[in-house]
This record gives sequence, structure tokens and C-alpha cells, in this order.
Amino acid sequence: MGDNKVMKNRQKKITSDIGSVAKTVRNQIESGGERVWRLADFENMPFTAVAQALSRLFRLGMIQRLGKGLYYKPRQTAFGPSKPNPSQLRSLPILGKGVFPVGCAAANLLGFSTQHAAKLEVATNSLSLPRLLVGKETIIHTRRPDSWQELSDKDAAILDFLRQRGSSSELSPEETVDKLLKHFNQAGRFEHLLRIAISEPPRVRAMLGAIGQELGYSEKQLTELHKGLNPLSKFDFGHLIALKYARQWQAKERKS
Repeated sequence: MGDNKVMKNRQKKITSDIGSVAKTVRNQIESGGERVWRLADFENMPFTAVAQALSRLFRLGMIQRLGKGLYYKPRQTAFGPSKPNPSQLRSLPILGKGVFPVGCAAANLLGFSTQHAAKLEVATNSLSLPRLLVGKETIIHTRRPDSWQELSDKDAAILDFLRQRGSSSELSPEETVDKLLKHFNQAGRFEHLLRIAISEPPRVRAMLGAIGQELGYSEKQLTELHKGLNPLSKFDFGHLIALKYARQWQAKERKS
């Protein structure tokens, strides 16, 4: 009899605790407005109870499930529930991975273009992104190196701009190079990208080498970039062929 009473009391406490967690989770979500929620946002509560509370709110239609452990609380608009804003991705650590501007978004951020692509384009060092969050039509470039996790939006945009050979620039090659070099006026930017460069394609390392040489970095400082390039290879620099030392860094001749 005594053991049964202890078990019943324990079960009551567990049920009470779960109910308390569910109420707290619901209150936080209701008062939080439109936003994305993760299990980690309730780190001071029991993991299992939080997961159950979120699943229940999803079944009730209060929140939308974006992916494993990832939910979105919409707001009501004249056209129905709101949709997640993809810009939230830049500050949201989805499964510990990053999301970065690429393509037109990168060119816009850097001031090379005023065009807006018909489809949003992002990159991530993850294997995928929740389609409900980024949109069904969004172009997603996956498997960026994990070293990109260290990058700011602007640094990621610069690396993508190099990967695309400056093709998204609306400026002339000479104007493109001039503007690009000005982005490296920020103290430490070139050194930081130099450390990341080992995980970049050879053409990007070659372009960074040409940029570094034009910025006045010594041959010794650029040795690692040189060592990583096949001396028999030639790289298409695109718009960046206007870099002063492009050919010393194995750029292909520009077609007339």
C-alpha cells in the first residue's frame, strides 16, 4: 500500500511538471509574436516535456513545423497566416549550420548590382534547409565548407563573388576590381579570408593571391596560396581579369 501511494504521488508530480512546462511553453510562444522557435530556446526546461509541448501546439495548429526541433509561430494577416521571412535565416543557427547570401543577394550586399533575382538564392554549410522557411522556389547551394561558419555575411558574399568570377557585377571589369579592392580596406579582412582559402576552389585561391599582391602583401605571405595551385592550370577570372597581377596568378587570357 505504501509503495503504491509513493508511486501515485510520483506520477502526479510528473504529470504536474509536464503540465507546467506545457503551459510555460505555450505562454512564451503566444507572447513572443511571429518568430522561429527551437528546442534550445527552452533550455532550462526538461527536453522531453518541451518536445511534447511543441508537438501538441503543432497538432493544434498554433505553430508550424519547419524541421526537426524547429517551429514557426505565424501572425495573422489579411491574406492568412504569415510566412517565415528568409532573412531570419542569417541569424538563426539551424542545426548548428549557417546560411549565407550568394548570387544577386551577394552582389547587392557588396554594391555591385541593384538587380533583384526572380528567385531567392542562399548557400549553407548544411546538407539542406527547411523548405517552409526558405521558400519552395529558393535556390539552395549546399555543402559550403564548414569554415564558412566563421564568416560574416559580407565576407561570405565576397567569397561567393570570387567563386562566380564577378559575373553578377553590373560594372565594367576595371570598376569591379576597384570596388572589390575597397572592400579589403577593412582591417583583417584579407588575412581572415586567407585563412579560409584552403577550403576554397583553386580559382578562388588564385584570385585571392592576385588581390593580395595588388594590396601589397609579400610573396612570403602569399606562399601558401601559390603552393596550392597546379602550375599547369589556368583559371577563368571573368570580370576579375582586370586585377593587375591576374596573369601572374594563372588567369586565362581574356578573349577579344
